[in-house]
Amino acid sequence: MQIESGVSLKPYNTFGLPAVAQSLVRINSDADVRRVVDHPELGRAPKFILGGGSNIILTRDMPAVVLKVEVAGMRLVEERADAWIVEAGAGESWHALVDWTLAQGWPGLENLALIPGTVGAAPVQNIGAYGLELKDRFESLDAVDLVTGRSVTLGPGICAFGYRDSVFKHSLAGRTLITRVRLRLPRPWQPVLGYLDIERKMREAGVSNPSARQVFDWVCEIRRAKLPDPALIGNAGSFFKNPLVTPEQCRDIIGRDPEIVHYPMPDGSVKLAAGWMIDACGWKGKAVGQAAVYERQALVLVNRGGAIGSEVMTLARAIQESVYGRFGIRLEPEPVVV
Repeated sequence: MQIESGVSLKPYNTFGLPAVAQSLVRINSDADVRRVVDHPELGRAPKFILGGGSNIILTRDMPAVVLKVEVAGMRLVEERADAWIVEAGAGESWHALVDWTLAQGWPGLENLALIPGTVGAAPVQNIGAYGLELKDRFESLDAVDLVTGRSVTLGPGICAFGYRDSVFKHSLAGRTLITRVRLRLPRPWQPVLGYLDIERKMREAGVSNPSARQVFDWVCEIRRAKLPDPALIGNAGSFFKNPLVTPEQCRDIIGRDPEIVHYPMPDGSVKLAAGWMIDACGWKGKAVGQAAVYERQALVLVNRGGAIGSEVMTLARAIQESVYGRFGIRLEPEPVVV
């Protein structure tokens, strides 16, 4: 096991925020995790699990031991009459997995194309986009307990998936390191359509029954048009969750702001478009230091170059207060704030 000291985390977070890890260990297997747990010093130290760094805001140096998850590999585990079961290492790029499954002829993840981050982070966040969430395709995952060093396999029930939520943000937060994830890709495949942007692409192309690769390409085009490439402009994707309200709350807000973008949910609640509310409050393009609201999508905060974590959080809190003052809604950040 190689322990690296004084490691800059700037290359390891997509917002490009400066921070230093006192100790960093690269995790390539379950055995690596057990070595950390059994280590006389690292075993007792607090730990921070780092994947692709696309969903974190670093506001200070990292006193905890950083476990950089780099478990590799993608394979077909089982081919059933009703599904393909695919497994990927937690350190693999999520988008690369989506692309690979389509290339193998196993569709089902195309709506989740171009979501940044690693495979291991996908269940933590229960990532979702364009009418599909990870939980809709989830089979099981392997993880290692950071206290006991024991390997476990967890199914959907234990993972307790919710909207951008899971057990890994609550009782298992910081305690469990995910090493592999298995997904169920249903057969026969049916496209997940009905999302406004995808319907628009279908009309433009004159296609009523798109292939999985067409949906993949459309989702990539839509995301690239709305969201900045972290390789060019530092960001952590959507910064705030779209809030869920009751139908009564929604009617009250519509009474004051008839134009507000909202979506009825299957459970009877209503999802409000956080980006629309931020834009309505006049934040698009505004900045605090080198942290700014992206000019093309108000839901995204960006690093204009040299931003520090405190600037990002000062901007985020100002947006929260502004939206609360106008709509009575408290926006919740999506990224993990360190």
